[in-house]
Amino acid sequence: MRVFLTGATGFIGSRVTRQLLQNGHQVLGLCRSDAGARWLTEAGAQVHRGTLEDPQSLAAGAAAADAVIHTAFDHDFSKFVENTQKDSRVIHAMGEALAGSDKPFIITSGTGMGSAGPGTVAVEDVANLDNPNPRVASEIAGAELRARKVSVAVVRLPQVHDTVKQGLISPLIELARAKGAFAYVGEGLGRWPAAHVEDVALLYRLALEQHAPGACWHAVAEEGVRMRDFAEVIARGLGIPATSVTRDEAAAHFGWLAMFAELDMPASSRLTRDRMGWTPTGPGLLADLGRADYGAVR
Repeated sequence: MRVFLTGATGFIGSRVTRQLLQNGHQVLGLCRSDAGARWLTEAGAQVHRGTLEDPQSLAAGAAAADAVIHTAFDHDFSKFVENTQKDSRVIHAMGEALAGSDKPFIITSGTGMGSAGPGTVAVEDVANLDNPNPRVASEIAGAELRARKVSVAVVRLPQVHDTVKQGLISPLIELARAKGAFAYVGEGLGRWPAAHVEDVALLYRLALEQHAPGACWHAVAEEGVRMRDFAEVIARGLGIPATSVTRDEAAAHFGWLAMFAELDMPASSRLTRDRMGWTPTGPGLLADLGRADYGAVR
């Protein structure tokens, strides 16, 4: 298939690009820079210029392809709400370009959307569109497009990691570096699901090749790693203490990250594994954090 891939040069998307090309697909990769265009060309992909700020540029890419995988997202989490709304606009624009066809459209969300309530394990066959996490805007957009017969499926992400990046844990590392301690809330029992980036890329390809309209897939290798456990590994790497803060202290310490630091958000991938034949093989989160270079600037 000729696949329009947003985020094609990004942390996850670059791996998806390679997965698709290595398995016989053509990639029309979204990029906005000359460096990104060079990378795509050298990888064997075609280049489509556009930006998330111009949804119609993405709609044009979607119209030119047999399928769409949408991994791009503005990861400035200090503007999280604004950026989820931008993602909704982009999803709608691409969906409009696909309306009236059965072309697969795979969008991205977070595993928390599969949780029926705080602390409950997120599962694939739950779509909690009342979730307070602003990322729910992406799934609401997908649901609205499905109602218009657009062939939408969702890949939900946990903390996606290698030794360089670890999702929301990466800004927590920089915060700890600035504060001189890696903090966790209370006893640090909040659980964060995780998966290695190469395993996540594989799931996107399987979601394309085994496309199931309306499905939600969980890219979860580890159901929940306790915050205290990864805090202690990171603190050792940074040479600083791991310390507890109270819930009352969390907002002042974590700033915009407080809404995540207090969460217990385990997630299952049992249905994804059973139905897709997806078997994660990459290193675990603690292993990657243990091998990270904490002297490097992230």
